[in-house]
Amino acid sequence: MTDQATPAAASGKATSASRFGGLAVYGERRVFIMLLLGFSAGLPNLLIFDTLSAWLRESGQTLEVIGFFALATLSYSLKFVWAPLIDRTAVPILTPLLGHRRSWMLLTQAVIVFGLWSISGLDPSNALLAVALFATLVGFFGATQDIVIDAWRIEAADDSRHGAMAAAYQMGYRVAMIVAGAVPLVLADLYNWNVSYAVMAALMGFGVAGVLFAPREKAHSIRPIPVGDTPSRPRWEVLEWIARLILIAAAAMVVGSGLTAQAGPLNGLLGLFGLGTDGQAAIADAWAARPGGVYLQVVSVFSGLALLVLACWPIPGLRTRPGAYLAGSFGEPLADFYKRFSGVATLILALICVYRLADFVLNIMNPFYLDLGFTKTELAEVRKVFGVVMTTLGVFIGGWSVARLGLIRTMVIGAFMSPLSNLVFAWLATQGPSLPALTFAIGVDNSATGYAGTALIAYMSSLTSIGFTATQYALFSSLYALPGKLIASQSGRIVEASARAAEGTGPFAVLRPLFARLPEGSLAAGAATSGVTPAALGVGYVVFFLYSTVIGVFAIVLAFVVAAKQTALQARQQSEVEEDAAIAATEGQPS
Repeated sequence: MTDQATPAAASGKATSASRFGGLAVYGERRVFIMLLLGFSAGLPNLLIFDTLSAWLRESGQTLEVIGFFALATLSYSLKFVWAPLIDRTAVPILTPLLGHRRSWMLLTQAVIVFGLWSISGLDPSNALLAVALFATLVGFFGATQDIVIDAWRIEAADDSRHGAMAAAYQMGYRVAMIVAGAVPLVLADLYNWNVSYAVMAALMGFGVAGVLFAPREKAHSIRPIPVGDTPSRPRWEVLEWIARLILIAAAAMVVGSGLTAQAGPLNGLLGLFGLGTDGQAAIADAWAARPGGVYLQVVSVFSGLALLVLACWPIPGLRTRPGAYLAGSFGEPLADFYKRFSGVATLILALICVYRLADFVLNIMNPFYLDLGFTKTELAEVRKVFGVVMTTLGVFIGGWSVARLGLIRTMVIGAFMSPLSNLVFAWLATQGPSLPALTFAIGVDNSATGYAGTALIAYMSSLTSIGFTATQYALFSSLYALPGKLIASQSGRIVEASARAAEGTGPFAVLRPLFARLPEGSLAAGAATSGVTPAALGVGYVVFFLYSTVIGVFAIVLAFVVAAKQTALQARQQSEVEEDAAIAATEGQPS
């Protein structure tokens, strides 16, 4: 007997491998490691953003003080500001042992453990400032850990693994959010908050294990910044560095105020320039106003970005080393992206901005469910339990799809998910408080959201290049949520305006018969608040969900355009590579 298989058997094995190849990636070591790292990324975020607020309230803190603690997570919105430092700086001692990304991961995790452990030894009632400082420390290094984990995930995977790695990251992150949201509360009831946060610090050990057992990423290339023959002027350079870093810090405060919808950072900055209490209160009121405050927040983001560009811009007519370094650190990653995706780069950035727009406008879902007549318990059971299961399923299928169908096809399919799933909510509006209908709608929407989220993460990951991974991905991830902030501010107005247009002989009155058999009491309380009839309010919700679907059409069209152009660009680049290889081979042949 020989070890050779028959042609039929070989064909059968190949067919089986092809059929299940998309699932095989989930059994790989890197994907399991990504699950642990995703858990490590999700744990500190919720502990300082949400869970800590419960401890603060129990200790007698006011809601104003608790709201101020939300600024501890400001770092998560500003990752792109110091991401270039992560790309270009090695960690002494650790980098030669673990590699560039793993050394940074271990360092950030050590500081997070230190911060959580320190919080566990404090009492907010008599050490509030110390708690705030350690929460800020955890927030900053938690955001930095996110930067490095994203970079490792991208650099440790090839194109066929981006989906599975992104899916594993999301699964780990969601498990961490469940753990960080529930376990500390239970432990605080059984023991106390100090024990609770000490246990959370210990759970960061899963992330440490992930780093230690993770395969080393591809060799990291720290790209040199050419300074040419620019002379070194140490004294002047120190002053220039100070001035530029002050501008960068100011830019971060302005951008952060816009991204987090918190006036605190901006008021803190303006307070340094003499803005009094009355002026700061006026800015806070303007920031909180709806919908005008949202426009101010978007203006703040773009103003901060303009200030960041100014901080990094070379001095006209004078070449200096700090100017060259900052222009290279922030400008080269963007220039590299535009060079690699020549002719389609701007369209790709636009696609990232609108890809999840149909999801971001759904910021009125809790009022919608309550208006229909669902109880809080029903919402908790369906959304927080069944919904999490369906999201995880969508994430899993998204990862399989990338491996089986490829990045571009998965990205295009994902663009359909949000707008189509929003149509299910338009149907739910006509059903009243039907638990089976709610379960179906949540199941469709959450699985679609999981798929689309995985598709976007995998797609953005594929756009980065070695050496600029952290900077480029941090920029993409900060960019994609910005347009949703502006458009989502109009959601409530659209519902109520559409409801009024459905009264009498209004343009949407034709839709009122959809609610002729609405169960008694459904939509009644919300309709009374809005000053319309229940049927009219139902029409308002239906029109809103149709509007959110139309918004999603822009992403679908742009996805097809980008897919076609990017595929053509890849084919052209591949052809050029093959031509160069053929020319090199011809030149190497003896005459």
